[in-house]
Amino acid sequence: MLNGKLVAVVVPAYNEETQVGIVIDTMPDFVDRIIIVNDGSTDRTEDVVKEYIRKQKKSKVVIELPSEEFERTIFNRALEAVMQIREQEAKFFPKHEIVNDNSTDRVVLINQENSKVGGAIATGYKWARDRRIDCTAVMAGDAQMDPSELSSICMPVIDGEADYVKGNRLIHKSARVLIPKKRFFGNSVLSALTKVASGYWRVSDTQTGYTAISLSALESIEIHNIYRDYGMPNDMLVKLNMSYCTVKEIPIKPVYDVGEKSKMKIAKVIPKISWLLLKSFFKRLWGKYFLRDFHPLFLFYNFSFLLGLLNIYFLVEIIVAFAKNVTISTGTYLGFVLLTISSLQSLFFGMFMDIQDNAKLEK
Repeated sequence: MLNGKLVAVVVPAYNEETQVGIVIDTMPDFVDRIIIVNDGSTDRTEDVVKEYIRKQKKSKVVIELPSEEFERTIFNRALEAVMQIREQEAKFFPKHEIVNDNSTDRVVLINQENSKVGGAIATGYKWARDRRIDCTAVMAGDAQMDPSELSSICMPVIDGEADYVKGNRLIHKSARVLIPKKRFFGNSVLSALTKVASGYWRVSDTQTGYTAISLSALESIEIHNIYRDYGMPNDMLVKLNMSYCTVKEIPIKPVYDVGEKSKMKIAKVIPKISWLLLKSFFKRLWGKYFLRDFHPLFLFYNFSFLLGLLNIYFLVEIIVAFAKNVTISTGTYLGFVLLTISSLQSLFFGMFMDIQDNAKLEK
């Protein structure tokens, strides 16, 4: 426990037979539960974890599923609705089995069909949410995260300072030396796009998976609908912003060459996540600033996009004129210039309002 609060760590693991033991062995003592989500591994990951379970000492902290009983009155219909939603969403999680669910087991193994990293984390989040864990962290199963930094990741959540805390490797002095150049560049590009899509304009290193989240934040987002692939951290930020959750970044060390084998292909990941972020931006724009709480930035953003679409006509006219080597009409030239300036002005106004509105959510 930390300051009397329950702490669990979700460890998504896919073919990590050589690494997952390191994660378990080095887990800080204040962690009450280590939730290993075996994401359809084809190696000995399951056997390695089961051996730890067999040898583990029982935890002094008892964690059980809370009773769902409550007084059914006309004032508690909202609670009934929440329970019904939970029952309905259960079918959308990856198919999984909790191997050991004893109330005093510190290491808990969950086997599930391969659903990639996002699906594994969603399953772990569900376990923690259902048992009302106060702070749930995520550490990769390949031992690429320094366990000595876990307390600094968790404390802002424990103290109620932030709903979601994430590590930031890019601001560490060693980042440009230790992080492979391709990964550094790809991370920087995706971080810039995620700022726009999520509304957390001061957040960077969006691809790190070293995070901690509060129980209230887990209950406010649709964890069954978390993006399953490597875009999961980006998707989480969008979901958190739409639920008005506060976010804080903590500097962490980049860790490489500890025996991990990267499964991420940069060339494939960047286009895929970029498309996800484009869709997520419009989802946030319409969901948060139109349907939930109307804001003028909704008008500025959409007016900018409308003018941009109209400007395509004049752009095509100019390109055709250049291709045919004919004179561009004054009307076409002025139309292009005016629409370009107006579109950019509206876009910048929308971005400025977006930054101002979300500043209170970044700690």
